[in-house]
Amino acid sequence: MRQPWRVAVVGGGIAGLAAAVRLRDRAPEGTEITVYEQSGAVGGKLRTGALAGAPVEFGAESFLMRDPTGAQSAAVALAHRLGLADRIVHPSVGQAALVVDGGLRPIPGGTLVGVPGDLERVATVARPAADADTDDGRPLVGPDADVSVGALVRSRFGDEVVDRLVDPMLGGVYAGRADDLSLVTTMPALARTARVEHTLVGAVRAAQAAAPRAPGAPVFGTLVGGLSTLVEAAVTASGATVRRDAAVRELTPTGTGWRLTVGPTRAPDVVDVDAVVLAVPARPAARLLAGPAPVAAAAVGELDYASVALVTLALPQPLLPELSGFLVPSTEGLLIKAATFFTTKWGHLRRPDGLALVRASVGRYGEEAHLQRPDADLAATVHRELSAVLGAPLPAPVDGHVQRWGGALPQYAPGHADRVSGARTALRAAHPTLVLAGAGYDGVGIPVCVRSGETAADEIITALGGPAR
Repeated sequence: MRQPWRVAVVGGGIAGLAAAVRLRDRAPEGTEITVYEQSGAVGGKLRTGALAGAPVEFGAESFLMRDPTGAQSAAVALAHRLGLADRIVHPSVGQAALVVDGGLRPIPGGTLVGVPGDLERVATVARPAADADTDDGRPLVGPDADVSVGALVRSRFGDEVVDRLVDPMLGGVYAGRADDLSLVTTMPALARTARVEHTLVGAVRAAQAAAPRAPGAPVFGTLVGGLSTLVEAAVTASGATVRRDAAVRELTPTGTGWRLTVGPTRAPDVVDVDAVVLAVPARPAARLLAGPAPVAAAAVGELDYASVALVTLALPQPLLPELSGFLVPSTEGLLIKAATFFTTKWGHLRRPDGLALVRASVGRYGEEAHLQRPDADLAATVHRELSAVLGAPLPAPVDGHVQRWGGALPQYAPGHADRVSGARTALRAAHPTLVLAGAGYDGVGIPVCVRSGETAADEIITALGGPAR
């Protein structure tokens, strides 16, 4: 009689938990799933806390409602699967602003992550280069090529569009710079159309047309009660054994599966399993892969990360603009790179006492030295810069919180997709029961991480002889 499958999920972030739920749904009944999380809490960058008696996100704030094709995003599908559909809410204020010359200007519509499809609509923020986006009789990007977003947009629209629009919007997501970030990985829809279209305006418009959105349809969503409810529900639905404070230090192939060495060096726990979903960032993944899969280890080990700090302040009845928040170009010289007015943006967070929750994101790639400041210094700097941008002194906060995320945001250099594809190809050939999942490989954002985890689980089921259900 065949023994139940034993599957280890290394990493308890949302990618690993999504893999565990998919395994529970599709693997044979009785499959033993164990999630190993080296920290004391699962959920990764999904972490809901409390400030001044109100729930607030200390990590990811929201998720996209649609994927790049216009279909329901994997995060929304998972929320439905977990019985949380009735908790999904959307921003009550959607307009955000850019800091330009020290003041706020509304972010113009009609762009694709800041790349305009109509140059006249962005003229209030940036002046596009005149007559640079010409039809040269060939596609913008070759069939197998990848370029940085900044290089492509600068060559077609000039520096101001990159510095004042594209860079702050990409920086808000990746804490990186457009000149260093891969077009294929960070803007896949635009990369596809750029392989066909001869102008950047044409490529943007084609990408927008390929994923139409109904007028007024919400772009973002979150959950009443906080995104930690998604984590808790996933743990419950997966039926997995969750081992916290359990660092996996070594993966060794056994011929029939994998041996995990878990815990402290002096008293390790050795566990044998049939398959492994490796849902940890690239650096720890590279260390675990170095022995059994050196080619894959070398490929994923090239990925670098940015560190950020999220500073949240509770302010008594400040006069805030009716905006969801603002983005800051690096050329403005501020420590803040983005700010969100939580209690303005999200109607369900508004308080009858008028207390406002404002969160600022601090830190760009290469500027980690700024994050060495003490919490009080970071909070004071954020308060001072918020006051300067808004043009009036803000009241002193009644509460505050600084959440540091070291090495949190992957920096996808051009060619990243090919490197990850090569790593996965090498893994499938040598070790089909060891699969990579997570933001380090497929992109950032909750939907991408969920889809990555689910895809990894499906690959494991196939490698073990599925599908079973």
